[in-house]
Amino acid sequence: MQLNFSDFSANQRYHLMTQTIIPRPIAWVLTDSGDESYNLAPFSYFTAVSSKPALLMISVGKKPNGDNKDTLTNILKNKKMVIHIASDDQADIVTQTAATLAHGESELANAGLTTTAFDDFLLPRLTQCDIAYGCELYEIKEIGDAPQTLIFVEIKQLYLH
Repeated sequence: MQLNFSDFSANQRYHLMTQTIIPRPIAWVLTDSGDESYNLAPFSYFTAVSSKPALLMISVGKKPNGDNKDTLTNILKNKKMVIHIASDDQADIVTQTAATLAHGESELANAGLTTTAFDDFLLPRLTQCDIAYGCELYEIKEIGDAPQTLIFVEIKQLYLH
């Protein structure tokens, strides 16, 4: 079967890509929403970019109403985030944290997740994750008509269980 991408909507292309680019890591991104509240969201467009500097990239779309997602808003404000790599058995809880909530409402509280100090990094990491990258904003680029925001982050700390 051969598919011509021009025959599909952006949403259909997304599903075709995320179902065929395998294995595909998911970035589970924790950012600071302020008032000691954290936002946690999964991103399926995620990859390593380079090792010098040590960069990762996540691609963030818009909310259904066209506003910036909380992750982007928080990164623009605070310049820091923790990217977690969830295990296979955490797939359901990762999906649960993809729900659109009001800004400041924490996915961690809704999902029953906890954080612990991330030594030598400003933000905490998820207690339940075996891999966490403490990252700082490196560069942002907007692409496409929607647009998508490409967020390049530099790894400052790595936690491995």
